[in-house]
Amino acid sequence: MEYLFYLMVGCIAGLISGLFGLGGGAIIVPLLIFSFAARGMPHEIITHLAIGTSLATIIFTALSSIYTHHQKQAIRWDIVKTLVPSILLGGVLGGLFAISLDGVLLQLLFGGFLILVALQLLLYTPQVGGRTLPNFMGMSASGSCIGGVSAVFGIGGGTLTVPLLTFFGVKIHQAVGTAAACGLPIALAATLAYGSATTDVASLPAGSVGFVFFPALLGIIVASLPCARLGALLAHRVNAQKLRRAFAWVTMGLGIQFIWINITL
Repeated sequence: MEYLFYLMVGCIAGLISGLFGLGGGAIIVPLLIFSFAARGMPHEIITHLAIGTSLATIIFTALSSIYTHHQKQAIRWDIVKTLVPSILLGGVLGGLFAISLDGVLLQLLFGGFLILVALQLLLYTPQVGGRTLPNFMGMSASGSCIGGVSAVFGIGGGTLTVPLLTFFGVKIHQAVGTAAACGLPIALAATLAYGSATTDVASLPAGSVGFVFFPALLGIIVASLPCARLGALLAHRVNAQKLRRAFAWVTMGLGIQFIWINITL
């Protein structure tokens, strides 16, 4: 039954990724937190374990996404090459910072992040600006920020990268493709940090390496890849805007719930 749940998480994450162009971390992390809590895992590790596992799944989904976007010539590799070094640095530092946080504080921060994601879904419409990209130092600072924030919250970075690139004049389809390519180094660096974390081994479930839980990782990967393609097909047949708003309200509710649960402990 547990493995069926992880397959379901992968299906949901894949569909959301295909429908809205979002990484699945915003839904994988909450669902894994609820699953791990239901299994009776220690409260101190479940958030770290969920985020580390989510980041590991992004390694595989990013590879599939990169291939698709590259085939359509929608990746600005010049931007990717500029951002990758600072993204790697930010990903490692962000992962190490998140590991050092108390589980309650990390859930509070994640709840606030989900509320911001919901507001972005409800209020933000990508507008391609007429500005030119920042210089090397500006791009490096942006990459470090994107890598760090993504590592803390277990996401692929598209929520931050797409608005940044469109603001500086990159066409929306190229911004999405470039963000997907940047998701891979984020996931690699942050997974390394979470996976190499030293913690009380007795508190971790069997099948874990650091804060990466392989049974959940495998189930999510198996289901998310085909469902992402299904979600992309459905995006052209359903009212994606209404679904986007519905998902935003669900995300908002999850964020409020995480904050409420942890301030009332």
